[in-house]
Parts: sequence; C-alpha cells; structure tokens
Amino acid sequence: MASYNNTPIPADGESIQVLNGKLSIPDHPIIPFIEGDGTGPDIWRASRTVFDAAVQQAYGGRRRVAWYEVFAGEKANSRFNSWLPQGTLDAIRQFHVAIKGPLTTPVGGGFRSLNVTLRQLLDLYVCLRPVRYYPGVPSPVVHPELLNVVIFRENTEDVYAGIEWRQGTPEAAKLIDFLTREMGAKIRLDSGIGIKPISATASKRLIRRAIRYALENGRRSVTMVHKGNIMKFTEGAFRDWGYELVKEEFSDVCVTEAEAGSEVPPGKVLVKDRIADSMFQQVLLRPSEYDVVATPNLNGDYLSDACAAQVGGLGMAPGANIGDQHGVFEATHGTAPKYAGQDVINPSSLILSGSMMFQFIGWKEVTDLIEQGMTETIRQKRVTYDLHRQMPGATKVKTSEFAAAIVANMSAPVAAD
Repeated sequence: MASYNNTPIPADGESIQVLNGKLSIPDHPIIPFIEGDGTGPDIWRASRTVFDAAVQQAYGGRRRVAWYEVFAGEKANSRFNSWLPQGTLDAIRQFHVAIKGPLTTPVGGGFRSLNVTLRQLLDLYVCLRPVRYYPGVPSPVVHPELLNVVIFRENTEDVYAGIEWRQGTPEAAKLIDFLTREMGAKIRLDSGIGIKPISATASKRLIRRAIRYALENGRRSVTMVHKGNIMKFTEGAFRDWGYELVKEEFSDVCVTEAEAGSEVPPGKVLVKDRIADSMFQQVLLRPSEYDVVATPNLNGDYLSDACAAQVGGLGMAPGANIGDQHGVFEATHGTAPKYAGQDVINPSSLILSGSMMFQFIGWKEVTDLIEQGMTETIRQKRVTYDLHRQMPGATKVKTSEFAAAIVANMSAPVAAD
C-alpha cells in the first residue's frame, strides 16, 4: 500500500516487521498516530516535541521516527464520514505500533466506544496501566510513593464485549423469555440485558502476560483481582484458571500464597488473589504489598483509575493496549473539549504512554530521557494548571511550555530533594 485514507505513507520510513513472533524494529520506523478529539491536538503536538527531542538526543540522528497520521473520532468522521475508517485499522495492522490521543465516546447512545472497537478488532487483549508516583505531584494520600503497580486488565471480554439489548426491544424480550422459561431465572420484564463472557482462553493469556512481565522485570508478586465470591463462574473462574496456569506453566518460578505461607522462596514470584472491593481498600491502606495486578475488564477499568487518583490523577496515567503482534499506546483521560485549542491541558498521560511505547520497541534510552525530563520538570514545579492549583509555589505553564521544559531537563542532572 502506498497510502491509507488517501494519506501517503512516509517515504523516509520503514515498516516494523514481525520475525519469529517478535517485533523487528528498523532505525526509521513508521509509527501511525491519531491526534484525538477535543484537546487531543494540543497534547499530541506537545508530546511529539518531547518524543522527537528524546530520540534525537539518544541516538544523534542514527534513529528517528517517521510519524504517520491516521484518523479516528471526530476528525475521521468529518473527512471520511466514518468514526473509524478501515484504512486506519489496516495501517495499524501493517505498522504494528501506534499511539493515539483521547477519542469521543457518547454515554447512553450513539456509536460504541472507538477505544473498545480498536481493542477488539486488533485483538489487543492486554490493557497495560503502570501506576507510579512522580515526586512533587499533589496527592490525596499521605504516602503516594508506596504505590507502584502495573495493572494488566483483560481487554476483549466481560461486559465490554458489547453484547447487550435495550429495555423494551424484541431482542431483550426474547432473551428474558428464554431465561425465564428455560433457565429458571427471575428477571423483570422492563430490564435491559447484557451478557458477561469470560473465557479460559482470554483469562489465561492475560494472566500469562502478567506473570511473564513480573519475571522479566524483577517484580515480586502477581495479584489476581476478581469478584468471584458473587460471580462464581465468570470472575471466580478467572481466578481458578489463573491458578491452573501457574501449576501448568510456572510452577518452577512461581509460588501461590497458600504454598508460600509467610515466606516466599528467593527468586520466585508470589501469585495471590483478592476480592475486587477489598482490593480498593488494599491499594489505599497497604499499597506496598501489591506489584503486578491481573484483572478482568471492568474491575481493571475501575481499579486503574482509582490507583491513578493516588498519584496525581488520569493526567499522569499512561496506558497501552497490547496484543501478540500489535501495540496501541494512548492517553487514558477524556477529550476535555472545553479546553480544546487553549494550550493549557496536561500532556503527561500521552507523553508517558509514548515513553512506554519506546520501551516496547526496545528504545530504552529514549524512555529513560523522557522519564528524567518529566521527573525533573515536576520537581521544579513547572506544571500545567491542573497540578498548579494544588502545588504551593508552583509556576503555571502552558501545554507547549511544559513539553519544552521536559526537553530542557532531559540531560540535566536530577537534583536531590
């Protein structure tokens, strides 16, 4: 293909390939980007400034990204009369790695979530949400630095599968009648109906990725979070399949909480589980006990945002959607349309998602520079309005100025507090 959505592919870039099941990254990879809706263009411009500067500083021109714009959301609809053009999906499939800003999703009606659609069509079954504290960021808890978790949220099933029927429709009535007559269920006739599928296949591959991540990154534990005491054959099964997986594939490197007792053998990863509602209390009261978390879709959505609130909110929360051959990295917050075009929004979520993206493709030097620039800029209290209003003595800067400060601080020595 020479173009997607009538946009020529950059002639100075090369496609990322998959060789023997692993990504092969050229020195000039073509990486598609979606600006996003609302404040998306503002935060994308700032983020790209940071990305390009970090790549240049890390590799001195030997490596660079050939950015390629593809379209989704309002911009796509206005240009192509489609909220998610086929060309965008095809481009991400070809180039394997992409990054996106926030996209509009209506509540209660209209089209389905574009984010969910991308995850399902590309089989991006891991929603990866690392949550850690950057010193100086305002927090509602006393010791936010104790929270350092990586959440693996299953991305393709659960109530997000989109299998539901509106109250009063013939389809809802038909299903209610079947469940009442054939299955003995008691359901009010004026109900909307949704189906919650959770499979052994999806559960095991998600938990497998979480365990491998813990092993590869020196993490101490993996906690499966579920509501299996109530939803025994979906979320309870998620937990049971996880323990089956440990026994089948990881018994030499993992130990369960029941086996370990009070002491985990050196070099082994502890695998445990927690009830979802209890876990919300645990991450507040005992955050240091949790390292990697694996969870079904809905629990992971709630829990990742709740954890983000402890370290500065969604403006500081990166995210990625990852499959076996593709990764789409994204801002985790909404579009905030009332701030669009004002150059005021915090771009940290997208910048940190890009930092994850560079680590994903093996450009760790770029990740290190971005993290250093971000850490030092926040330490200097040069922040956008959302953090400024909570930080005494801070200097309020624009979105673009915040990005420029990160670039300036990439090579600066990080001062001790």
